[in-house]
Amino acid sequence: MEQASQIAFGRQDPCGRLAGTHDKWDLLAALTHAAAEFELSHRTLGVLKALLTFFPDRALPAEPGSAIVFPSNRKLMERLNGMPESTLRRHLAALTRIGIVSRKNSPNRKRYARRVGEDTAMAFGFDLSPLARHAAQIFGTALEAQERAAHLAVLRDRVAVLRQELLDLADQTAETLLDAARKLLRRKPCETELTTMAETLRTEIASRKPDAAPQVSALPAPKLSVPDSQNERHIQDSVKKDSDSEEAQAKAPCPQPQHSDAKDSAAEKGNDLAKVLRACPEVQTYYPGALRNWQDADRIAETLSPMMGIEMPVLSDARAAMGRKEAATAVMCMLEKLGSIRSPGAYLRRLAQKARAGQFSTAPMLNALLQAGNRAEIAS
Repeated sequence: MEQASQIAFGRQDPCGRLAGTHDKWDLLAALTHAAAEFELSHRTLGVLKALLTFFPDRALPAEPGSAIVFPSNRKLMERLNGMPESTLRRHLAALTRIGIVSRKNSPNRKRYARRVGEDTAMAFGFDLSPLARHAAQIFGTALEAQERAAHLAVLRDRVAVLRQELLDLADQTAETLLDAARKLLRRKPCETELTTMAETLRTEIASRKPDAAPQVSALPAPKLSVPDSQNERHIQDSVKKDSDSEEAQAKAPCPQPQHSDAKDSAAEKGNDLAKVLRACPEVQTYYPGALRNWQDADRIAETLSPMMGIEMPVLSDARAAMGRKEAATAVMCMLEKLGSIRSPGAYLRRLAQKARAGQFSTAPMLNALLQAGNRAEIAS
């Protein structure tokens, strides 16, 4: 019987079954992201990785007793670059206590296997199958940890922007607050500390320019010569079908990208910045009053992307495929629906592929967001 876990490993896989297999390295990567939530140190994860190397298959089965490995402590220590045996025992105990692995002990507590021909009839050692059985909880916790980390990164940037704004306005009377914000950003503050500092900075900034009127974009809205295409999908539909479609990306056609300047020109005609800001108000909670032109929008999209989990090469590819303005617009639209996009990087890659095939425009995304905003205003 598995030892009791100190962590409530209670979720089943999405199909509600115990049986099945999961990629052992994907599981290890997810555990690494969620290490703090499961109270796992990186050295404990190193011991788990060493155990996984003794299981010959990449697909780890969830059936109890189906993934037993039986390396000696000496073999494990060799794969861990000479980790002391006392340290190894401590980390093995942590893995079994948490419930990631379980032990199946022989009568003499030795680890070994009895084989009949080429088949293993009986094995004693560490059972790795609990790792696969708890895959849903591990992956879910890892995703939540990544989302919290991204949220904290946004809060940190918000404090940094507000501090710089106050620094540009202030005389020496705000030196204490500026220094406190600087020291906060050098640590690893929690969400409450960052939120409190952001509010304090906003209050201080507002007190120093009481007569300043809120800035509103005065860009004129050009008349559209034709209505938006009805054949484009709304962002809600795109999220469902493309948010995590790595396999679909590999199969999608990849014609040569059109020149980004031409695409920027088309984007400028179809979507003016004022319309984008009406559809995507979330971006202005991060950068209040900062979007004065498309250059600002492009710069802010570049800053937002890593916080949203979009790597710079992915954003660069989107810029090449659809133009900088359309890419910036797509990023801001994604920010509005970030909670429902499982893999923002994969989603933006898919949009870039559609743009290369001439099958993508941000106009339907903006219209969907504007309609949702109008419905919310009517409901309120």
